[in-house]
Amino acid sequence: MAVGARDYIDKLLVKKYADEKVDNHDAMESMVDPNKMLEAMNDVAAVQRNMFMLSQKLYYACYAVNTKAARYQKKEINES
Repeated sequence: MAVGARDYIDKLLVKKYADEKVDNHDAMESMVDPNKMLEAMNDVAAVQRNMFMLSQKLYYACYAVNTKAARYQKKEINES
């Protein structure tokens, strides 16, 4: 899938809005420190990764306990 103007109207729109500035991020001050935000996002990702690993370990431990505790019974089939 190509990106860009394909027909005449799209080309005119690109030419019209090529030099327009929508947001001037250099003049804006952020209310949140970007480094602190990235650090918080990293912490959340680490917690989620650890919770997933713990849930996998718990799943395997429960699976092993259930396998050892399982009692199988042999059913006899009555042929009439």
